[in-house]
Amino acid sequence: MMAEPTFRPAREEDIAAIREIAKLAWTPIYEHFREQMGEDLWRREYPGDPLERKADSVEKFFRDDPEHGFVTELDGEVVGFLTYMLRDTKVGVVGNNAVGPSAQGKGIGSAQYRECLRRFREAGMEYATVHTGLDPAHGPARRAYEKVGFEAIRPHVEYYMKL
Repeated sequence: MMAEPTFRPAREEDIAAIREIAKLAWTPIYEHFREQMGEDLWRREYPGDPLERKADSVEKFFRDDPEHGFVTELDGEVVGFLTYMLRDTKVGVVGNNAVGPSAQGKGIGSAQYRECLRRFREAGMEYATVHTGLDPAHGPARRAYEKVGFEAIRPHVEYYMKL
């Protein structure tokens, strides 16, 4: 039987694991974007190394706003993370979140969302929102959000054209 995941604030020694999980989680997303956009548009929209920028962004959030994020441990190992915001409008926003490949498919993502929703309720939020892509690479995230009760209310699409 698998141990239950635990949630706790990130510590300095967790930053490397958080960065790695972020890069692994966003790799298929960026690969899909690159394939759909073509090399020229991809390089214009995502110059340099977008995976490093994503990891930088997640790390910055944990450093700047540590009380609105947590890591998920399983058997003493950091296997996921989640960041969130509490709006004055009483809408809680699920931010960047991911589960490492070795822990995927085990309900860890859903457990993270349930923990986040618990924190939202505790903070007096009346609604919760999360934004994600409609592309196939975001399919697992959409399924996990729906599993804990989120509904797609305002789907959107992004258009490009060559001039």
